[in-house]
Amino acid sequence: MNEFGSPVPVNRYEATDDWHAVDRYFTSTLVREDSILAVARDSGDATTMPNAEVAANQGAFLEILAKIAGARRVLEFGTLAGYSTIWLARAVGEQGQVVTLELEPENAAVAKANFHAAGVSHQIETIVGPATESTERLINDDTEPFDFVFIDADKPNNPAYLAAALKLTHSGAVIVIDNVVRNGAVADAASADPRVQGVRTVAEDIAAHPDLDGTALQTVGEKGWDGLIIARRR
Repeated sequence: MNEFGSPVPVNRYEATDDWHAVDRYFTSTLVREDSILAVARDSGDATTMPNAEVAANQGAFLEILAKIAGARRVLEFGTLAGYSTIWLARAVGEQGQVVTLELEPENAAVAKANFHAAGVSHQIETIVGPATESTERLINDDTEPFDFVFIDADKPNNPAYLAAALKLTHSGAVIVIDNVVRNGAVADAASADPRVQGVRTVAEDIAAHPDLDGTALQTVGEKGWDGLIIARRR
């Protein structure tokens, strides 16, 4: 039961044919996913988490958000095959930079091949290792602040990633956190799932932070029932 007294369906909602059809319609009508991006998306099957990359329309959404934010420096938690990284690299342009953090060396190798094929390798720095350690080094090195942060890594560490992002950004920076609905389980305060609790804690941290404005949106589509949090530093 959630705090509203209603049962919470966990792992019950799968992407329906209608959800797929709607995603296909909007993607084919609005999204410019070229062959390079399509290959990068398909190469996710060679990573440690197949089919975990964002959908094409979500990649385009990230690109538009980064452009709206006027981002020239982007920090990404969770590279996998580099699909969302390429969208973000294109958003920041030739003079911009994306720093992407990936735990697994084999995923980073897949991503780097995709960056080369996309012609954006010179815009991307891939750092391999635990993201908490990588961000600590960035903080200690007094890295130039980032304008946009995309958090799409292990969910239990979301609060730690937000804390690091706040040390690595400036006023006006935008922070996006993916996969926050968890098939509705996020509404269950008593959930024993550390991924759910990671999302709930980071949402509460955003709500309590005096310099952050945030909201969350549920989504349905080819990736099922999920959603994201968007926050902006005042």
